[in-house]
Amino acid sequence: MEMLGNRRLGVTQQQAWDALNDPETLKKCIPGCDKFELTGDNQYTVAAAVKVGPVSAKFTGKVTLTDIAPPDGYKLSFEGQGGVAGFAKGASSVTLKPAADGAEGCELDYTVQAQVGGKIAQLGQRLIDGAAKSTADDFFKRFDAEMQRRYGPAPVEGEAVAEEKKGAVKGFMNKIGLGGKKDTDAA
Repeated sequence: MEMLGNRRLGVTQQQAWDALNDPETLKKCIPGCDKFELTGDNQYTVAAAVKVGPVSAKFTGKVTLTDIAPPDGYKLSFEGQGGVAGFAKGASSVTLKPAADGAEGCELDYTVQAQVGGKIAQLGQRLIDGAAKSTADDFFKRFDAEMQRRYGPAPVEGEAVAEEKKGAVKGFMNKIGLGGKKDTDAA
């Protein structure tokens, strides 16, 4: 399986670098992860619950960082065992750079190459790719939320979205008859 992507982050390159090298942050942001511990120089022990289609398993394994170039990026290799569900192993490259258009924040580019075996491999490439993409999307949603919690909200465009959602909820509440007193008097 191969996957690559680019994400715009609402934090500085240094803030993103610090978070991507903090085991507690990674533990919070990796879906199903309940262990991400430093065990040696740039080596971590990891445990995570994984679900791909009908197969669920608890994977344990290790992650090793190499080619570390603060705050620009690193390469990592990973391997994990999930009992009868199978195994996963592979490598990834993560690169951080300032936002291309000079705006606030930074950009993160990533590539992943992975191999899976066992029951998970029998599910088919489309299901595996979909689960991997979903996991990556979930990771970045959690990572963005954690960065906002630490460093404040993302630039102004994020605030406009929050206001729009607030209005949508208010409109829905009014439609079902649960609007505030001021809204019911106006109607």
